[in-house]
Amino acid sequence: MSESASLNRNGFLDNARTLANGNLGIPVLLLVMLAMMTLPLPPFLLDVFFTFNITIALVVLCVAVYAMRPLDFAVFPTILLIATLLRLALNVASTRVVLLEGHNGGAAAGKVIESFGEVVIGGNYAVGLIVFMILIIINFVVVTKGAGRIAEVSARFTLDAMPGKQMAVDADLNAGLIDQDQARTRRREITQEADFYGSMDGASKFVKGDAIAGILILVINIVGGVGVGMMQHDLNFTMAMERYALLTIGDGLVAQIPALVLSTAAAIMVTRNNSSEMMGAQVSGQMFATPRALGITSGVLFVMGIVPGMPHFAFLALSALAGAGSFLIYWRQKKAASDVVEKETADQKARDDAEDEPQDLGWSDVMPVDVIGLEVGYRLIPMVDKAQGGQLLSRIKGIRKKLSQELGFLVPSVHIRDNLDLAPNEYRITLMGVNVGGSEVIPERDMAINPGQVFGKAAGIETKDPAFGLDALWIEPTQKDQVQTLGYTVVDSSTVIATHLNTILHKHAHELLGHDEVHELLAMLGKTSKKLAEELPAMVNTNVLLKVLQNLLIEDVPIRDMRTIAEALAAAAAKSQDPGALTSAARVALSRVIVQNIYGNSAELPVMTLDPSLEQLLLKSVQQSAQQNQQQGAMGSGNDDGMVIEPAMAERLQSSLLSSARTQEAAGKPAVLLVPAPLRAVLSRFVRFTINGLKVLSYQEIPDNKQITVVASIGN
Repeated sequence: MSESASLNRNGFLDNARTLANGNLGIPVLLLVMLAMMTLPLPPFLLDVFFTFNITIALVVLCVAVYAMRPLDFAVFPTILLIATLLRLALNVASTRVVLLEGHNGGAAAGKVIESFGEVVIGGNYAVGLIVFMILIIINFVVVTKGAGRIAEVSARFTLDAMPGKQMAVDADLNAGLIDQDQARTRRREITQEADFYGSMDGASKFVKGDAIAGILILVINIVGGVGVGMMQHDLNFTMAMERYALLTIGDGLVAQIPALVLSTAAAIMVTRNNSSEMMGAQVSGQMFATPRALGITSGVLFVMGIVPGMPHFAFLALSALAGAGSFLIYWRQKKAASDVVEKETADQKARDDAEDEPQDLGWSDVMPVDVIGLEVGYRLIPMVDKAQGGQLLSRIKGIRKKLSQELGFLVPSVHIRDNLDLAPNEYRITLMGVNVGGSEVIPERDMAINPGQVFGKAAGIETKDPAFGLDALWIEPTQKDQVQTLGYTVVDSSTVIATHLNTILHKHAHELLGHDEVHELLAMLGKTSKKLAEELPAMVNTNVLLKVLQNLLIEDVPIRDMRTIAEALAAAAAKSQDPGALTSAARVALSRVIVQNIYGNSAELPVMTLDPSLEQLLLKSVQQSAQQNQQQGAMGSGNDDGMVIEPAMAERLQSSLLSSARTQEAAGKPAVLLVPAPLRAVLSRFVRFTINGLKVLSYQEIPDNKQITVVASIGN
């Protein structure tokens, strides 16, 4: 019994929580509305529901005004539908009461309808009819029609711009500006935005239909009420018209005032922009940003106020108020500008005083070479200045974070400085003080990149994407939405520089790894594998370990899994200290990571192989080269081994590999050459700088759970 009682009590609590969370609120409200349409309601309940309808309209209006962005009130279309149905249900219920009890007059249909009929329109049904029609015109012709048109256009352009926005998110993700969670959030926001404006386009039809229904219900109630009063209750035409018309118009006003409020809320929602800022702050920040507008308005009002016959007090008072507001804005702006000048003067004086003090030379005057440097022309300085709204610093930080997570070690900081020797719009990327890349950007424009397939030609300044060499255009920011609908990927100048920097750092990742980073990696390894971290330096020299890790990075193999790398090197160190052999051992241990980075989770691996005769010829060449190195007493650094083949044969081999690689890329598959282990290192170096994207794997680097499919055989 106690267990059953406990279960019943828990079930009751669950139902109570469900009801409290609103999970049953909407279904119950819909059932109540259906009941209102079919069952007669007493006047008291009509008063309660009419007041509830007005309350909902006011709450929705306030939420729409105080929402930061339209998506913060994404449920608005649904609420608009429910409020419209509630209003129509009230119209049906009030119509029934008016026709049944309207001959009694007064509060026959409830106090709310009586008050609107007596107080709002003064008991004059002719005046009430005119007021009602004016409200209908305002709601239907002005507010609803304009909001519906804006919602329709917004929905169309939002849906057209979705592909471009999705590609922009992918571009930011690839550039390291955002992580996977941020990209997922932005994609969800793009989808929600399209759903919201599409729903608002349909929801505007509810309001339009509600306005039309209000007119029809008014006509039906007046005609039907007069007919019922004259034929069933023996009222004369004047008395029937007075009683039923007043109640009908009061009923219409009670319904149309909340409808007008909701229409206004809908118009506010579709006319809001997507900036996360309160509407009041947007209005005050944009309308009263300069004193000029209020000053001119004050002058015009003053001239109108001194014209004979005009209401002098109203015009001159508002003129004085506008003038005072203009002076206040001017005084605030002047004070802010003077504060900035004073701060800059004080900073400059402090710098001058510091420069005037004589100092002896020291090691601090010897500037070390920056590992990673970014030099910008003077017009690009605002892009790296947070005080001026520059976003490049935060994006570079995102790039470093993403690269560090992908590669497995901390990427050094980027030292940014201005360089007056550069062109105003030029930037330069350096590694160890050496220029490795650069280009020019136009800060006030956006770059529209052609990803390979676009649906039209856009107007702009033709250029090339510096990161990948794709065709691109410099466009005005106002063209962004239009150009995205054509299939272009649009990014700003900061993203262009950040993406270029990301590409260069990824390409030169092995140069960023030094002895300090190796010691940090061993220290991190010691936190999880203490014994392995302690014994590895005794088995593998730090210089050799650094060379092995650099070899892995050269071939785009991340070194995140330091434990697997260390275990493989510890096992192979007893046989050889050659960095090349140790690199091969580490690659075999990391085979699953290597294959996954190339093929993803595919179980079938399409590969290219060498013709058996060509394979034997190359193996013989590698063996001869190794014998020559041994005879000459070479120590074998892992990069001295090679193969000696005729130039004509090398050219044919390169041509065949390039053709097969392009065929694979055209089919949407990775280009991979599968060779015996002795050939992997030398062929990888052979194709690294000539055939972009071709990966060379050995047979030992294929995991056991993967199936190989030979798609091409490379002949001599």
